[in-house]
Amino acid sequence: MRSSLLLILCSATLFAESVGGLKWTPPAGWKSSGSTSMRAATYPVPAAPGDHDSAECAVYFFGVGQGGSVQANIDRWEGQFKIAGKAAPAKVTKITIHGLPVTTIDVSGEYSGMAGPTATAPVLVSGYRLLGAIIESPGGNVFIKFTGPAKTIAANQPKFQQLLDSFEKAGK
Repeated sequence: MRSSLLLILCSATLFAESVGGLKWTPPAGWKSSGSTSMRAATYPVPAAPGDHDSAECAVYFFGVGQGGSVQANIDRWEGQFKIAGKAAPAKVTKITIHGLPVTTIDVSGEYSGMAGPTATAPVLVSGYRLLGAIIESPGGNVFIKFTGPAKTIAANQPKFQQLLDSFEKAGK
């Protein structure tokens, strides 16, 4: 019984840290709150001093050819932010991590991505920031979205980068 329970726990951990032929290691202190049908892992991040809300880093995987194009997702994430009612400028960069093409986005302002699927109008939250990345893989793209209050995101930006830098093809 004990070894079966250990195997179950290890399997859950492995699933949370690998998907679509890729694996990663979360930074120290980031513990996944679990997976769902669309999320391979969700890392709650406590609020930094001065922020009232916590942040969340979600790793999404939809399958091969699913989840939309890289550009469509970058456009959607950028469109979730406004400054004085206008589109917030985003910094979009293309990099390579362990041989994998990665597109990153950094955008901040009033965030409208808080609305759920049944909401009639988006809820705008000021002072938010999104660090995002789309890792292209033959097994399907992996989407990473780290959102929350700007101070909390800034305080955890090195950990987000550490998470990104840990992505590699499984089996290495």
